[in-house]
Amino acid sequence: MDGIQRRMHESHAYILAVIPPKIYLRDTRPRGNTIVHAVGETYFTLLELIPKRGANLRPHERVDLDRSPSSKIERVSRRIGYEDLTPEGAAELPFIVEMIVTKHESKFVQFFNEAPPITTRKHSLQLLPGVGQTLMWALLEERKKEPFKSFDDIASRTKLQNPKKVITARIIQELQGDVKRWLFARPPPHEEERDERTRHR
Repeated sequence: MDGIQRRMHESHAYILAVIPPKIYLRDTRPRGNTIVHAVGETYFTLLELIPKRGANLRPHERVDLDRSPSSKIERVSRRIGYEDLTPEGAAELPFIVEMIVTKHESKFVQFFNEAPPITTRKHSLQLLPGVGQTLMWALLEERKKEPFKSFDDIASRTKLQNPKKVITARIIQELQGDVKRWLFARPPPHEEERDERTRHR
């Protein structure tokens, strides 16, 4: 398990929501600390962060998680699930995931170029929303001719009109836990533990 966590270390994250301390009606003094919900830039890990005292944070902001002197984050408190997000954080998630996908376009174009079959009857590309067998074969044929160069290149050569939206939708599905295989996001803790046990049998 430790090996998996080291391999899936997040160095940066994007803020989804800033949650201030609770204020109770009978006591105007805030109780607890400000916490931050964020999504990791590399593995889309959902995280609860503790900001440094006095740090001014806002949604969509990219923060350093490696405890550098300039970082606004004191520490990572814990991993969280999609169900732990505030309504505001859940609403921001698709926009921020799409922003990350746009920034790292080449990584996701590489998936279209290199995605392997899962079984003799199922291909990884078919796990993307809206990609059926016909479109899957079209993608495979086109990448044989020449590797895809960009999302626009994929859209112009196939009937997959908005690859960025398709990738974003798949990542959201994975974060919601409504999948059996994880292509882009870090699996939830119980899935990582199961995979680790399977590897050591």
